[in-house]
Amino acid sequence: MTVEEPYLVQPANGVYAYVQPDGGWCLNNAGFVSDGGRTLLVDTAATERRALALRAAVQGAGVPLPHIVVNTHHHGDHTYGNGVFAPEALILGHDNSRAEQLAAGHQLEVIWPATDFGAIEITAPDLTYSERMTLHLGGTEVQVIHPGVAHTTGDSIVWLPGQRVVFTGDLVFAEGTPFLAMGSLAGSLRALELLRSLDAETVVPGHGPLTDPSAYASTERYLRYVEEIARDGRAKGQTPLEVARQADLGEFAAWRESERLVANLHRAYAELAGEPEGAPLDILAVLQDMTVMNGGTPILCHA
Repeated sequence: MTVEEPYLVQPANGVYAYVQPDGGWCLNNAGFVSDGGRTLLVDTAATERRALALRAAVQGAGVPLPHIVVNTHHHGDHTYGNGVFAPEALILGHDNSRAEQLAAGHQLEVIWPATDFGAIEITAPDLTYSERMTLHLGGTEVQVIHPGVAHTTGDSIVWLPGQRVVFTGDLVFAEGTPFLAMGSLAGSLRALELLRSLDAETVVPGHGPLTDPSAYASTERYLRYVEEIARDGRAKGQTPLEVARQADLGEFAAWRESERLVANLHRAYAELAGEPEGAPLDILAVLQDMTVMNGGTPILCHA
């Protein structure tokens, strides 16, 4: 359990990032954009208590409560708090994000039964899109872009071209290990190219402190590393767990949640076998392997 409190960063006028240290499992980032008359919120939080704290932070910034919430993907740490803002706020997400959220239901309570998530009502997007859409808050343009299958099948990038601020969702984990179990390795590499093309100055990652586009290069190096050791390991007939246990993480060893390597290898193996990007993995087997990689201790929700 982290003792650090969430904090706000204002990278541009009317733009706020809400950072939840330490950025580990279930401690995501959110953010909001306001013209003083209307507010758009990017993501919510994993627990009712944390979503209410986010709501208070919006009010504390002196802007109206959001009239729209954009979910960057379906995972509960980014969406469980939707119900705190609905029905006053419309929930927006990619077509697949809605379907995935409804299919997942109360999945986090199953994975982490000891965590107090509070009174969570699954509140999926009311409004969905397929490729991209643009919203306008006064003079602020907000582009919502689907990068294809990457972290999940239903990711959204939130890009503010006027302010050159991008909310990446979990396409980027600053100082943390990427997680591809429900997405695609190849697709994540393509998503990084899309992010580069936006030419942002400030990058608000899905987890971890604010960063800049240099985060794309380190993320790509990690993904290329996974790609390489997966190809070698599969050619030798090794399992993802065997490859992960003998891997030398080098520069990535200090990143949070290094146990995700084995999950990412499962995804890389599936793609090497010709499975479609985003095809469901055996999540129970992935979680079991991550537990082994975590020294035999089940991964913990930090919220």
